Amino acid sequence: MQIQIDSSELHSSRACPAAVAERMMWLNADRVLYVGLLGAPSVRTFGAFCIYVSLHSPHRICVEGGEWEEAQLSVVPPYVGHRIETRDRMICNILIESETVRLQDLPEHIRSGRGAVHDVRALATMRLALDRFRRCATRQYARTEDFDENFFGSALPARSIDKRMGAVVDKIKCDPNSHTSAEECAVACHLSVSRFLHLFKAEVGSPFRSFRTWQRARSVLYYVTQNTNLTNIALDVGYPDATHFSHSIRQIYGLTPKSIFAGCRRLALYGSGTAASARSGFN
Repeated sequence: MQIQIDSSELHSSRACPAAVAERMMWLNADRVLYVGLLGAPSVRTFGAFCIYVSLHSPHRICVEGGEWEEAQLSVVPPYVGHRIETRDRMICNILIESETVRLQDLPEHIRSGRGAVHDVRALATMRLALDRFRRCATRQYARTEDFDENFFGSALPARSIDKRMGAVVDKIKCDPNSHTSAEECAVACHLSVSRFLHLFKAEVGSPFRSFRTWQRARSVLYYVTQNTNLTNIALDVGYPDATHFSHSIRQIYGLTPKSIFAGCRRLALYGSGTAASARSGFN
């Protein structure tokens, strides 16, 4: 899927009226696009590359307790704690699953970003992509590559992972709500537990337990528009009880499940791929 961008628009970070009142989210197993309420999160720690794009006024971001920075565009690496706030209430947030991309070949603003990023071209490209998505009747991307081409100008380079570790990653991502243990995975890979854990971190880029915890919390995004009891959702996504659910979600998103679901009441949810259709029946 090719994108056409007027080069004159790339010189203005405000070229595209991306700031819209409509709240929406698109996601598949590898990417998330969220446009909606930010709330007032405490420290949040996503297991993915996290990109924030302001819709009107600049946002403020603080990474790992450092100085607050003002920006229209900011990037936070996976598993790095940060705080963010904005006067607009709304924010655009893009997540890139780190195990799907080659770090050394990522665009500079993503590879080296750690807080405010001053890249006018990247900002304009993402705002134009957001506006195209908003205007599209189907609001779908058939492939992750199509999403990348629109928001980053080209498909992001895929990470090459040991086949055994890749099988474990696929299993967890296809069913993040299961209680797959490192011991079970080690047996399936014909490795000792210690060797499995070492190889998993080396190949995937994050510890096994952190990856599994993030994927389980990420799966909650497929449920945020459902009007049902939060305890039932906690059990559906693999948490033993509501207390564990609330604690884990707050550690990752900086918000309680109650706040997240309340903020998503008017959210339009779109998805693509087997991970989305398996949980929520998206087209």
